[in-house]
Amino acid sequence: MSETEVIRLLQDYAAQYNDWKYFTGDPIIFPKHFAGLMAEGKATLRDVEVAAAVAAHLAWGRRDMIVRDCRRAMDEMGWQPYEYVKAGHYRNDDTSLHRTVKWSEFAGICRRIKEFYEDEDSMEVLSPGEMRVRIYGQKDDPSAANKKIHMLRRWMVRNDGKVDLGLWKSISPRNLIIPLDVHVHRTAVNLGITARRSADIRTAGEITSFLLKAFPDDPVLGDFALFAVAASAGC
Repeated sequence: MSETEVIRLLQDYAAQYNDWKYFTGDPIIFPKHFAGLMAEGKATLRDVEVAAAVAAHLAWGRRDMIVRDCRRAMDEMGWQPYEYVKAGHYRNDDTSLHRTVKWSEFAGICRRIKEFYEDEDSMEVLSPGEMRVRIYGQKDDPSAANKKIHMLRRWMVRNDGKVDLGLWKSISPRNLIIPLDVHVHRTAVNLGITARRSADIRTAGEITSFLLKAFPDDPVLGDFALFAVAASAGC
């Protein structure tokens, strides 16, 4: 398939699958819920950000299990994520919340978010690397793809009013990086978008650079297309 044909394929898939009906069983439903309440004056941006941080952290594996376990986390928070974080009393044990993620890991994220909000108003100020360290408590790793963080940023930044929330206004969609999971990576290799086999930030950047050819102002719109190609191929 030529580059022109790949670009056209991605544009066609993106136009079809950037549609809320395909995401009603996706972890984005949790920050989306609070964004809706925020529009009604019943929640805050911090509620959306906390829900997004938790949902993104759990977003690996089967989508039905992700949604089930995100709901367990929201139930624990009484569906008031920022108030829960601010209160400082977290479920903190070594049983599983989601796959290998324990409640103690969830508690650590909540504690770091609480500490972050003591100094800052919004996670929007964080670079991906800073979010990795300050919110998720991971060691700095400039080569990491940081899939969950770039997915969270897609949710919060893209603003076409279809799937993503568009609440962070100081970051341009043009500067987002593709959330690189195994399905996106495999699809990009199969389409000839990248030949790199390492799922690192360099590969994510290479895929994003190609997507800029298809979507010059919004490369991560291509995430919907790659998701759809992977799904249609059974990846």
